[in-house]
Amino acid sequence: MDLRYTPDELRFRDELRAWLDEALRTVPDKPAAEDWASRRAYDTDWQRRLFDAGYAGIDWPPAYGGRGSTPTEQLLFLEETTRAGAPYVGVNFVGLLHAGPTIVAEGNDEQRARHLPRILSGEEVWCQGFSEPGAGSDLASLQTKAVHDGDHYVVNGSKIWTSFAQVADFCELLVRTDSPKHKGITWLICPMDCDGIDVRPMKTIQGSSEFSEVFFNDVRIPVTNRVGDENDGWRVAMVTFSFERGTAFVSELLDSMQLLRRLVALCKRSARFDDAGIRRELAHVSCDLDALWALTKRNVTQAERAGVPGPGGSVFKLHYSEVRHRLGDLAMRVLDPITLDGETEEHVRGWMHAMSITIAAGTSQIQRNILSERVLGLPR
Repeated sequence: MDLRYTPDELRFRDELRAWLDEALRTVPDKPAAEDWASRRAYDTDWQRRLFDAGYAGIDWPPAYGGRGSTPTEQLLFLEETTRAGAPYVGVNFVGLLHAGPTIVAEGNDEQRARHLPRILSGEEVWCQGFSEPGAGSDLASLQTKAVHDGDHYVVNGSKIWTSFAQVADFCELLVRTDSPKHKGITWLICPMDCDGIDVRPMKTIQGSSEFSEVFFNDVRIPVTNRVGDENDGWRVAMVTFSFERGTAFVSELLDSMQLLRRLVALCKRSARFDDAGIRRELAHVSCDLDALWALTKRNVTQAERAGVPGPGGSVFKLHYSEVRHRLGDLAMRVLDPITLDGETEEHVRGWMHAMSITIAAGTSQIQRNILSERVLGLPR
């Protein structure tokens, strides 16, 4: 592992900084949180700008619109866009961070040619249909059924916690095609405009509605939309999870670093920074975030060799979720004697958001099981 950037990587960083400085001057104001049509337009417009400038899919194959660079340059891209305050991937995080990389690794040539350029250019927005009301953490118990009928699968069932389903064009969908738990799952590309799909947005604790329940009633999906073999979807899903847990939280980590810096600045303007215990806790969180950044670089180095992130992604996700909880709890203690205003509101939102991180992308209990079984070799 090398924690330093090469001269070529530093040149890439400088060119990106110059482009961001110019491009961000013409980005419109961010739309209202619940204006989903405008949010999709805003996010996909930025994605199109990246695509036209050659900054979309930094480490994706050039044949499908990517830059063909190393995962390290992708890390640099995330670092610099976060530093500059550029728009995040937004409503298409599933397509860009989960489904797209999975199709690169596991899809066939026709699927790659059909979807990858459109994901990168912002033409396609994706959502994820994995979790179910009775099979969240125990994903292998999913019950949404797909029956092979000629050249289609007929799908019946429901999914939950489906982010941005109300604006998605496609869904990465796990379905049951046979009875064994892990061996009877298939990974499908589901067009969201199919007859029989019902999307019902849900309200979160923060009052937002990015999550939805999605119901499937005799939905017909072409067999050609299957990624991998029938009943091999669990293995393909593990590839998806390796991206979801290994690299998709990088922007989250960088945002948390910035949030901590703003919390420190707020403390310095109050008497709270005079408390040695508070200063110590702030320093411990800062050290943990720095260590997670070093672990991210290690995971990326491994991905450069292997093509997909390894179990280090589960290590990262587990520890990051715990550090994020500590940061949120610390912020609530620091803010307690301070009148809440626009500046401090982000820390309250961050504290509420931290509650979801130990659940999203695999609960902390699941991550511990993965590490104990697959890394330490302990019995189930």
